[in-house]
Amino acid sequence: MNIRLIRILLGVGLFCGLAACVYLLSLSVFRLHGITAAEGRLSLYRGTLLAEIGRFSHLPYVLAGDPFVVDGAEGRNLGQLNRRLARFADRAGLDAIYLMDAEGLTLAASNYRQPTSFVGRNYGFRPYFKDALKGRQGLFYGIGATTRQPGYFIAEAVRGTSGTVIGVIAVKVDLESLEATWADGGEHVFVANQDGIVLLASDPAWRYKTLKEISNARREEIAAGRQFGDELLARLDWRLLETGEVRLASETYLHLKIADLPHGWTLHYMADPRPAKTRAWMVVIGLVVLGAAISVFLLLRRNRHIGHALRRSEAEEAELRSANTKLAHEISERKAAEAALTRTQDELARASRLAALGQLAASVTHELGQPISALRNHLMAAEISSRPESLQTLPGKLGTIVERMEAITRQLKFFASPAAPEMQPVDLREVLEGALSLIGPDISGNGIEFTTAVADTPVVVRGNRIRLEQVATNLIRNALNAMNAMEVESGDRIEMSVSQEAETAVLSVLDRGPGLGGSSLAELQEPFVTSQASGDGMGLGLAISAEIMREHSGELDASDREEGGACFKMTLPLLDAGEPT
Repeated sequence: MNIRLIRILLGVGLFCGLAACVYLLSLSVFRLHGITAAEGRLSLYRGTLLAEIGRFSHLPYVLAGDPFVVDGAEGRNLGQLNRRLARFADRAGLDAIYLMDAEGLTLAASNYRQPTSFVGRNYGFRPYFKDALKGRQGLFYGIGATTRQPGYFIAEAVRGTSGTVIGVIAVKVDLESLEATWADGGEHVFVANQDGIVLLASDPAWRYKTLKEISNARREEIAAGRQFGDELLARLDWRLLETGEVRLASETYLHLKIADLPHGWTLHYMADPRPAKTRAWMVVIGLVVLGAAISVFLLLRRNRHIGHALRRSEAEEAELRSANTKLAHEISERKAAEAALTRTQDELARASRLAALGQLAASVTHELGQPISALRNHLMAAEISSRPESLQTLPGKLGTIVERMEAITRQLKFFASPAAPEMQPVDLREVLEGALSLIGPDISGNGIEFTTAVADTPVVVRGNRIRLEQVATNLIRNALNAMNAMEVESGDRIEMSVSQEAETAVLSVLDRGPGLGGSSLAELQEPFVTSQASGDGMGLGLAISAEIMREHSGELDASDREEGGACFKMTLPLLDAGEPT
């Protein structure tokens, strides 16, 4: 895909992500502002509701002590009381004021002239009448049994001269004006009682609906008090969401409520969340416009820079044409130089192959020198010895040496081909034993003591035994030559050991010779570098040994000893117990 297209898509993706973050943040802020405003509105509606139901709470108590009301409760002057109650209701703006006897029968009422007059009606079944008859203030909200209009009822007991309850005076407060105010303001408000039944609502369709299930026993109690007349008290189509919002019918609202109202009522307020979303989108649109303006500014600035660059390019183009003419001349000269370089490289390659051939011949001569020397020593020992058993063991020893010479000649592919030798599990103790058997004739009779210290358990590595024995033989022979170059003293010895350290196997050869003479191992590994006399060696032993160690993933290390002499170490990785053989 085009890199420029990728950058454009990446930029668009980042901008969309930024816009989404801004939208969510703005929505959160505006929603918080909406909730704060809703809390203010909710507090206001709570105050108006309390004021509406509380402003007439003392009127029944005052009327209960009025002499005209007391006379009416005793059956006197009822016509005059009707007219008096009508004037009071009209001036106070009450729906009705009425007096009942101790049985609940209405004796006088402010609406005595209306077809739906309370006079002669019995309201002894109403809870507010029963509470007032017991000496408590009766408070009740319900649908009128006569007018079929809802209202808030407040009742007080009327006592005679002896102090006994002789009747009940009640007022009915019409709260429809409160609901009309809510509806005219476009608000979504309702009041529910302790049973979850909606009493007052800005939407008449919500009235007398339930927010939760009501038991059959409670429904029978409500029906006995005729609180809601023939209303079915069906469930309201609403559901509280986990986000704190409410789903009412098909609309979603922010939901707040206040429960500290009389009679266990709860005031619910629902705010429209759409203004917050609209404002959040306006912020995002503003961001898009700002981003577009910045993009246009940057684009114009870029075009201006491109114009400057084009003018510079035109000036440079003239210089480039001049330079191209010179470059064409230089190219022709360079081609001639490259042809000469190619001829020189071919000559160097031929010289390198001749040098490699010479090094190969020297290596073979060096490596065959050890078994040939051992062969010569065995033959001389057999000639000197007159014991028959020596002649019997001679063929076996010679056969072993000849086998090693064949193995060395087979290893010429080590120099001619990069193919790896055959690898298999090898006990490093057996490698040391094989090396000692090969140079055994060189050990006897020179006054040098040989000591070995090997591990009690096998020290197994993965490798080629012949190659590893070749390295060990080189190290032991180098130590022996170093000791022979000095005057041997009593107690001088060559120490050999096989051990394992952590996850590595170590074969060490320690001598009491002159040491490394200030040379590093890297210098000693250089082909044809040797400290031996002319004709005794070609300096290929350590170079070949180091190469063998590398093909076994091991290392060859050399260092001077404090007490004199040198220490050579073969370090190889131990064979993992789970590694396939």
